[in-house]
Amino acid sequence: MTTDTAVRHAITVAVSPEQAFSTFTAGFNSWWPRGHHIGEAELDAAVIEPREGGRWYERGVDGSECDWGKVLVWAPPRRLVLSWQLSSEWAYDADVWTEVEVTFSAEGPDRTRVELEHRGLDAYGDDMGKMRDSFDSPGGWRGLLEQYGAATVSG
Repeated sequence: MTTDTAVRHAITVAVSPEQAFSTFTAGFNSWWPRGHHIGEAELDAAVIEPREGGRWYERGVDGSECDWGKVLVWAPPRRLVLSWQLSSEWAYDADVWTEVEVTFSAEGPDRTRVELEHRGLDAYGDDMGKMRDSFDSPGGWRGLLEQYGAATVSG
């Protein structure tokens, strides 16, 4: 995986690393935007299964499921790595492989620095620039981390 094209964003949240990790993973559905889905049906739940090899997927209100990738590293409360296997057309594609790494570092008893890196974007070939811009946009990881940060306060 190359990292020179990676998208990186960070946020500091006023909770312990354990709570920050839990909100990001077990609470994923509470902060993931309803409009960010790839299935035809409206989003019912966004899920990260809590184990290495677990699925990262969405479930539609009609019960249909669409994979997004897999859990590559599950190391609570410090680190999570997910494969992101969505094409530039926003559809699951097992041949597309990028990674999302999230680290949780204590900055005090109730303060955690959450850093996210989406790397390997060269897997998109000619669409790399378009996808990097999308991931780096306000509707991409920056905005998603803001929603996550709000969920840590309310969660």
